[in-house]
Amino acid sequence: MADDELSMGYLMHWGGRLLRRLADRRLRPLGLSSAHLPVINALAREEPLSQKALAQIAAIEQPTMAAMLARMERDGLIARRPDPNDRRSALFSLTPATRRQLGAVRAAVEEVNREALRGLPADERRPFRRQLQIMIEAMDRHVAEEE
Repeated sequence: MADDELSMGYLMHWGGRLLRRLADRRLRPLGLSSAHLPVINALAREEPLSQKALAQIAAIEQPTMAAMLARMERDGLIARRPDPNDRRSALFSLTPATRRQLGAVRAAVEEVNREALRGLPADERRPFRRQLQIMIEAMDRHVAEEE
């Protein structure tokens, strides 16, 4: 099959898989994986957050988020405390140890981004990222309209 016959879905999926593999290799020494990034990034911006809010931010199902949060809590990455406004709910925050690693996490992600974009000329990197953002936003809107 010629390169121009490959579907956008295939190309984006394959690129995403490779990005996750690169990220996992860079994050493993920190005791993290790429799966942790949506939770860590969300909690780094705004603490504390509920499981429901984190599932919405990460765009994953509640049971998947519950399992991830349980593993992250077990590994000492996040802390859980009761929600004072809803006894059935819990709020999650980064542990001090994870918060201290945020600079190293950002550096690892930046390194992966540099590696991923290395094949593009420097003047094409920013436009490529913007075009990718526009495509993702358009697809996200389309999916939301169909739901």
